[in-house]
Amino acid sequence: MEAIKGGEKPEKVLIQKGLKGENFQELFQMIRQEKIPFQMVPSEKLNRITRKNHQGVIAFVSLVTYQPLDGLLPMIYERGETPLLMILDRVTDVRNLGAIARSAECAGAHALIIPEKGMAPISADAIKASAGALSRIPVCREANILESIAFLQASGIRVTACKERAAKTIYQSDFSGPQTIIMGSEDKGISPAALKMADEEVAIPMKGKIASLNVSVSAGIVLFEALRQREA
Repeated sequence: MEAIKGGEKPEKVLIQKGLKGENFQELFQMIRQEKIPFQMVPSEKLNRITRKNHQGVIAFVSLVTYQPLDGLLPMIYERGETPLLMILDRVTDVRNLGAIARSAECAGAHALIIPEKGMAPISADAIKASAGALSRIPVCREANILESIAFLQASGIRVTACKERAAKTIYQSDFSGPQTIIMGSEDKGISPAALKMADEEVAIPMKGKIASLNVSVSAGIVLFEALRQREA
């Protein structure tokens, strides 16, 4: 409760089933008001997570400070730079999240944009996989990715969806201007709603018999194609 009052928004909260009392009611009201993801679970699950006195509640707090997207763009433009952002649509593997963050930081991307729900947590494992990049590159955690896409487009930023199959390849697309690249989940790809909103769909050309690449590898390829075009 003190963490939430202090402006810290947990990734999610696990609450023991059947929990009652004034403290619980106050906490539950705060969780609903702040739209924090929560789950009602049996006490056995909480006991498996920690042996400490959890009092029926465990909150998972992010190891990074999230940045507001609407406050980030003016800072990029004020520095005289051309925005390069990446949206991760439901990437659920922490190692992929970390590897993408590492590539994004190395390629000069300005931020990662992730959804509040259905996303891998920014855990110690994710930070380790990122070689510390998650502590360096801004991360924007947004309640509604579709609204974020609309905001970016209204701000003059082109939104490109990178998927397995598309009419154009990444080498036929122009990444030199203000750009946001969407990468989808490992198994389902980009959500249909986000694909529909994208300005363009592109694919990485494939010559081998295996049809797809790991999402973190794909993200690295498209990010460094954007860097190549910007450096040309």
